[in-house]
Amino acid sequence: MNFMETNEKKGSVPNFSEEGNYNMDIVKIIGIGLIALIIIIIVRQYKPEFTLYVSLLAGALILFFMMDKIGGIINLLTTLSNKTAINNEFLTLLIKITGITFLTEFAVSICKDTGESAIASKIDMGGKVIIVSMSIPIISSLLETVVEILP
Repeated sequence: MNFMETNEKKGSVPNFSEEGNYNMDIVKIIGIGLIALIIIIIVRQYKPEFTLYVSLLAGALILFFMMDKIGGIINLLTTLSNKTAINNEFLTLLIKITGITFLTEFAVSICKDTGESAIASKIDMGGKVIIVSMSIPIISSLLETVVEILP
């Protein structure tokens, strides 16, 4: 019995080896995206200002469907971190950085969809700066470890 099967029985972490569940999730996500696209094409002819709302709603629904999987991944990483010598602060930073990456990409996509590529590039740059500044503790710890190893 492996680690994931043990935790699946406890109900704390989803079984990541089951492919059927993920196939249905991707079908839901693609379905929401395609339905939103068709609605946007139709609405754009009559009320173009409402296309942004449809896009935001579709994005929010897709994020909602992903929350369960994201929660399972975070639980798995936390469990693995507790069982190993990985610093929990670094794990927390990595999860925050990943969240910032997803949110930044979501905002950039919305800005590009509305034709505001200048704002999109500023959001993208801001996200990158925040990610680099948040990763400094990890980078410095890695460099300290490398310096200790070198003769």
